[in-house]
Amino acid sequence: MATELLFYHLETRPLDSVLPVLLDKTLERGWKAVVEVGSAERLEALDAALWTYADDSFLPHGAATGSAQDALQPILLTNGPENPHGADIRFFVDRATPAPGQDYARLVYIFDGHDPDAVTEARTLWRDLKDTYALTYWQQDANGRWSKKA
Repeated sequence: MATELLFYHLETRPLDSVLPVLLDKTLERGWKAVVEVGSAERLEALDAALWTYADDSFLPHGAATGSAQDALQPILLTNGPENPHGADIRFFVDRATPAPGQDYARLVYIFDGHDPDAVTEARTLWRDLKDTYALTYWQQDANGRWSKKA
């Protein structure tokens, strides 16, 4: 079975409110996750956001340091290609992009629908990777719920 690549098109809710929910669902499945970001600055901001996204919730995670501790994290934040803990799922945010040959149960590419360049990049990725992965496209409705469009 081909690796699934899910495209999540943000329109009504920002990444900082969407990603924690997706990561909660990942942990509920018993999966480990890697979240790849486009820059070191975004990694720091996302790290802080995941610690404080809800008063009654906790997402165990850490930022990649290159040490043995990285392998112990259920959720590892990185701006590089590493996967030291054998994650099942890899999220790509803030212009980080999947490439052919990534061996995960699932890949998730999240992009901002209000950024024309991000939308163009997502369309290009879809065309480039449609023969490599099993692709699906998810879009937010007015209430922020996800519906499968393709």
